[in-house]
Amino acid sequence: MYDEQEQPPEHGPLAGFTVGVTAARRADELGALLERRGAAVLHAPALRIVPLADDSELLAATKDIIGRAPDIAVATTAIGFRGWVEAADGWGLGEDLLARLRGVRILARGPKVKGAIRAAGLTEEWSPASESLAEVLDRLLEEGVDGLRIAVQLHGEPLPGFVESLRAGGAEVVGVPVYRWLPPEDIGPVDRLIDGCVARNLDAVTFTSAPAAASLLSRAQERGLLDELLAALGHDVLSACVGPVTALPLQARGIDTVQPERFRLGPLVQLLCRELPARARALPVAGHRVEIRGHAVLVDGALRPVPPAGMSLLRALSRRPGWVVSRAELLRALPGAGRDEHAVETAMARLRSALGAPKLIQTVVKRGYRLALDPAAGSKYDADG
Repeated sequence: MYDEQEQPPEHGPLAGFTVGVTAARRADELGALLERRGAAVLHAPALRIVPLADDSELLAATKDIIGRAPDIAVATTAIGFRGWVEAADGWGLGEDLLARLRGVRILARGPKVKGAIRAAGLTEEWSPASESLAEVLDRLLEEGVDGLRIAVQLHGEPLPGFVESLRAGGAEVVGVPVYRWLPPEDIGPVDRLIDGCVARNLDAVTFTSAPAAASLLSRAQERGLLDELLAALGHDVLSACVGPVTALPLQARGIDTVQPERFRLGPLVQLLCRELPARARALPVAGHRVEIRGHAVLVDGALRPVPPAGMSLLRALSRRPGWVVSRAELLRALPGAGRDEHAVETAMARLRSALGAPKLIQTVVKRGYRLALDPAAGSKYDADG
């Protein structure tokens, strides 16, 4: 056992875990936050954003609003509202748009978009403390929207429940598609992320928009891998969503998701820092504490990177800690190993070397291998097995 007086090397709370990032916008920021905490990151933008200056739908909606003022405007995101004003400036319509909006009741979803509204020289009438569009909708419906013309700044997703509820209440809704999602030009990273999930090489996937989640599921369906992806996300790969709207396409497929209390990137990363280590299996083995993570193992708190084949063997051994696992069963656990049991011996030697403590795994002559579970823990894990 290592000397507790000697502290193991410092590593982040996500060290040894691999996290997929599906975001198109702010992907670098999210990836940097994850890497700073030790995670390996697989970037796979599931969407791309139409440049605002090229968006004919946004231009048409802007001209429509300038031509006939809405009674109410709902602003949903700061980047979207700023982008709308900047795009209108580029078309020579900026002053006309702002002049029209000055006479309109503006509702803002949260503090960031309030700041963008005021920076444009406008003033919002109201904003919910919850930063929830559901609360905005409740307020509008309580006041009554029958006969009102309402402009809604969409934020990359169609907000069908929001828009349809207003229309059902008798409102005329003008959607302002400030940025629209299209499939990525390079689908390769998305396919690698799907393959990584199916192979259980990822520990978590982050989602920051509902369209990204829907796009990933759609691509898996195109490839005939939807059932396998859903099985992975349902059991082994954590789905971490920035908020409840983002989670809807996954939950509609029966996938449980985790979400932070505050719908921001920082809290999303903090959530992963709690969830992933809590899901890792920790065992007392040969006088050491062994914690099995995605692509690495903590041995007495020291991080030990392990090759993929070695991780496959270790997971197979840890399913029944202390029990002998045959070479034939371990061979089946090795990806693409074929029929030669010598591959097990080679991978096992590399695994022991990577762990830095050879006695963690015992060879049982003519039978196979076992994790050297500490005797005091044996009865507990025998019952679990």
